[in-house]
Amino acid sequence: MNAPNRYELYVLEEGEKPVEIIEDTKIPNAATIKVLKQDHTLGNLIRAQLLSMPQILFAGYKVPHPLQPHFLIKIQTDGTITPTAVLEQACTKLIGTMASLEAKFKREFSFKDIDGAVQEDAYGTTTTAGGQAWAEGRDYLDF
Repeated sequence: MNAPNRYELYVLEEGEKPVEIIEDTKIPNAATIKVLKQDHTLGNLIRAQLLSMPQILFAGYKVPHPLQPHFLIKIQTDGTITPTAVLEQACTKLIGTMASLEAKFKREFSFKDIDGAVQEDAYGTTTTAGGQAWAEGRDYLDF
């Protein structure tokens, strides 16, 4: 079939650069960035982070073809900062946000049951610390 091997979608080949920056000659303070071996997940995160920054006039991304594992980001700034520098700042902020989210996730799921305390699960069912809400044979999809 036409589909490439799965490993080709995320493994960089020898000598392949993960990011390629192409300065735009027609639009001032603009550039197109090609990011290899990534998809909509990272493209949308970077675009959203860029749009939250005050120096950005335009930020958008596209995946040219579903069988080609790369996306293009188009960035235009107001001239106070280069597109390359603002992309680096956006990625740094995203890394910080993801680290914060990971820490919050780990903290929430590291709490231990306290003996005798009343716990409440995600569906509002109260249980004692020793009991399990799912012990009655219920599935997590049961309401």
